[in-house]
Amino acid sequence: MMQSLYTSSTGMLSMQTQIDTTANNIANVNTMGYKKSRAEFADLMYKVMTYAGTSTSDTTKSPTGIEVGLGVRPTSINKIFTEGSLKQTDNSLDLAITGKGFFKLELPNGTEVYSRNGSFKIDENGTIVNSDGYKLVPEVVIPEDATNISIGTDGIVSVTQSGQAQATQVGQISLTSFINPAGLHAMGDNLFVETDSSGQPIEGTPGENGIGNIRQGFVELSNVQLVVELTDLITGQRAYDANSKVITTSDEMLATTNGLKR
Repeated sequence: MMQSLYTSSTGMLSMQTQIDTTANNIANVNTMGYKKSRAEFADLMYKVMTYAGTSTSDTTKSPTGIEVGLGVRPTSINKIFTEGSLKQTDNSLDLAITGKGFFKLELPNGTEVYSRNGSFKIDENGTIVNSDGYKLVPEVVIPEDATNISIGTDGIVSVTQSGQAQATQVGQISLTSFINPAGLHAMGDNLFVETDSSGQPIEGTPGENGIGNIRQGFVELSNVQLVVELTDLITGQRAYDANSKVITTSDEMLATTNGLKR
């Protein structure tokens, strides 16, 4: 059986992974805080017929060997945590991070998760939550009679209450960074979970120790560049087609061999 049949099938499967990854990026082009993914590949082992340096005579050696590759495999799908563009909304509870860092949220079961999506709301108790009702950590509660909410670049939350001229500080928003954010597990809903590969969460005040600042009245858009993704989609499709052509050609060669007569 011709090895090229199996080799090309690995290429088709790998390009399917590439196109699936690109399709997810394109689908999330308007998802706030979304970070694009990139599929990465490596060649498989080689079938060695002759090793380089094999003696060809008493005084000469082969300068190159004869090694036939057996295909390709996906090695990782890497999250790219470059910043997306900022969009001004003038909503006092829309927050964007400029620089490194994540907002920390708490799920109903107590699990801590992290997100770059800073589109927040206020629940029935005045607590700042995300669109799914997950509380921001540390918890910040806005008084019922607050007439204005101000959030500084350092995360300090101040409100002006009815009948008062001076603003009152009601909380402090902190940010969390990781030494390897690409190691975070993406669980959907713009949320990430800590893993052994991401390293321990490093919590700090916005604007200090390399952690980014907070911008009130803005949201961070997806960092997907549509032109790049469409180019990758075309490249993946062409590579998939090329691998299928190799399978067709190999099949035709086998048919020719089967048709030989003595």
